[in-house]
Amino acid sequence: MVALVGSGRVRWSVCPDAAAVLVATAGCAAVGVDIPLGLPSGRARRACDDLAATRLGRARSSVFPAPPREVLAAAGFAQACATARRLTGRAISLQTFHIGPKIREWDALAALPAHVVEVHPELALRHMAPGVDFAPKKSARGAGQRIAALAGWVDPAVALADLPAGARLDDVLDALAASWSAARWALGTAEVLGTEVDDRGRPMRVVL
Repeated sequence: MVALVGSGRVRWSVCPDAAAVLVATAGCAAVGVDIPLGLPSGRARRACDDLAATRLGRARSSVFPAPPREVLAAAGFAQACATARRLTGRAISLQTFHIGPKIREWDALAALPAHVVEVHPELALRHMAPGVDFAPKKSARGAGQRIAALAGWVDPAVALADLPAGARLDDVLDALAASWSAARWALGTAEVLGTEVDDRGRPMRVVL
């Protein structure tokens, strides 16, 4: 997790779960989370997922459509796919299954503060650098492109100088992009994709 602490400075920390993130970010003006925070309940996909995929074009595969809550309770990938087919007519991807535990963590919170919003780092990066044809984020070229795009937001030499042990470069660049979207939300300048709410009243939207 990265927190902006003013004057372009950042503070990195490792949080074990969603509840710990809320504790660590207490007092922050906004928090950007790259995890679905509102979940669909029927056959229809979230409008924000479709809007994000359309914006990303060839990179639309980086959008993992949020699954219904019942899918997250599945004991394994095969069961999750079977449940998803029954509820939506489509199986889920292995990538979606792998982020299922994190989705469950956020969904299990009794309340979601209004300043905590769902974001999508790849959308943010393409908004920062609209003319760039980004390579995959785990490639050296892709990492370099993302660092260059983020340079208009933070000083990469400072932001990447003191990373937590074991941090992966693609993850920390995503975190910095998420902070850009969160800052726009705090300032009231963010674009919002999707206006729906789920059956718990949580917004199904992506903040850009």
